[in-house]
Amino acid sequence: MTFGQYKAINILVVDDHSLIFDGLCSCLAPYSELNLVGFVEDGLAVYEQCLKLTPDLVFMDLKLPGMSGFDVIRQLRQRWPEMMIIVLTATVEEKSAREALDVGANGYVLKNSPKSTLLAAIKSVSKGKTFIDSSLDEQQVEALIGAVDGDIPMLTPREQQVLKLICEGRRNRDIAEDLVIGLKTVETHRMNLMRKLNAHNVAELMRWAQRLGS
Repeated sequence: MTFGQYKAINILVVDDHSLIFDGLCSCLAPYSELNLVGFVEDGLAVYEQCLKLTPDLVFMDLKLPGMSGFDVIRQLRQRWPEMMIIVLTATVEEKSAREALDVGANGYVLKNSPKSTLLAAIKSVSKGKTFIDSSLDEQQVEALIGAVDGDIPMLTPREQQVLKLICEGRRNRDIAEDLVIGLKTVETHRMNLMRKLNAHNVAELMRWAQRLGS
């Protein structure tokens, strides 16, 4: 099995039970491209470890000491919009899955799922897709994926161009020069993008750009 664009995927495990890390070590050992680089038990320590280890993928429990998994995901997503985050949890409720996706998780896997589900989740999110454990109710899964991957707002070709340049770190004035349009026009496009995508910052725009393939 290959895992998307990465030759190797460095993985950080965030869970307050070391047995989970041990189990993942055993599960992923046959796959040389999947490297477990660290283990964190406290939500407050995750950000610092990500700075130190620069993982490509984080397995995230939701119930953590110090800071909840939801808050950690928000924190990581603001700093690393391209990081892959898969929730690995015992929580089956659709509400938790929806909230995890809303704050920035790429996938949601139950701890009692088989190894094949975990591998499928890694492969899916490494290709930029959303993964929801099929052990959840089938209708719930369809609704969740629809909420994340469906009902995508329609952007004009110009808005798509502006979105791409924003995500490349270009300033409004630079974008205006590149597209040969007025600065106020760029500002208007930016405001329209924020409104259409319900985005509040560049990190959220970047998530949308990934989803839209911009």
